[in-house]
Amino acid sequence: MIIGCDLHTRFQQIAYLEVATGEIVTCRLEHENGEARKFYARLSARARVGIEATGCTQWFERLLAELGHELWVGDPAEIRARAVRRQKTDTRDAEHLLDLLLANRFPRIWVPTPEERDLRQLLMHRSKLVRMRTSVKNQLHYLAMNQGVCRKQKLWSARGRAELQALDLGPWASRRREELLELLDRLDPRIAELDKVVKREAERRAEVVVLMQQKGVGEIVGLAFALTVGPVERFANSRKLVSYVGLNPSEASSGGHQRLGHISKQGNEMLRWLLVEAGQSAAQHDPELRRKYQRIKFRRGANVAKVAMARQLAVRLYWKLRQSQNPAPPDSHAR
Repeated sequence: MIIGCDLHTRFQQIAYLEVATGEIVTCRLEHENGEARKFYARLSARARVGIEATGCTQWFERLLAELGHELWVGDPAEIRARAVRRQKTDTRDAEHLLDLLLANRFPRIWVPTPEERDLRQLLMHRSKLVRMRTSVKNQLHYLAMNQGVCRKQKLWSARGRAELQALDLGPWASRRREELLELLDRLDPRIAELDKVVKREAERRAEVVVLMQQKGVGEIVGLAFALTVGPVERFANSRKLVSYVGLNPSEASSGGHQRLGHISKQGNEMLRWLLVEAGQSAAQHDPELRRKYQRIKFRRGANVAKVAMARQLAVRLYWKLRQSQNPAPPDSHAR
């Protein structure tokens, strides 16, 4: 049985083909009252359910796996591009998904395992905590500079912190300083604990160890790249991977005129941000990347140069994974 499912947070609209009559049946299933679970539990045969890639689907994936059904996740952009009609309703979306499944034109995408998704949550949680810590430090810098104290990184030394605590502030500014310092003291050990877990997970994965051979790439960037990209063989070339990450330029070319814009930003935001940060570190330690960075920075500015380094780094990581899976023969260089 094949079912097209337009999944929402509180309900789902489904469409399936009635084998006895040959007609398409559509219905709406609520989630909270258990109507969706009862429907899939009543199915006598194994069903294939197709949905668009969206958030808040892990409970639905577990439900179908428990009941022995198969779930296909499709690329939303390709699904929408293959729709002919301009009218968009939940029923039409479900029927469109069913039509793609029946015609073997469903754009199925790779889905990570539950373990890999949970590790992504580890990286996401660490990233959020690091940004919170940066925000706290910036606020403390602001309080210090308002009193004529500018110490930059030295503000977080023992001497700098003592100087910060000794500043003569107003009642509410003093309370803000104390609570921000308390937050900072709570965030530092939590982030350090997560860093240990990330390091342990990175060292037990062979592909991450290979990625960390690249200068500027550590446990965090390597693990995030491996978990987001997945099996590297699903990308035919490095351009496909760069487009998947969202570091390729948007383009509107026609009639022999090429018009390139900013990067598409269609991929994973956290991985793209990590690649930009790691690209700057790689440019400091790699002479070839440093020359490219300085040349692009002179011509286009620092921001464009940083994104270019992120793209170069993504390409290098792609080829490291490809070469680790298909190593060249020993005498290939001699030929």
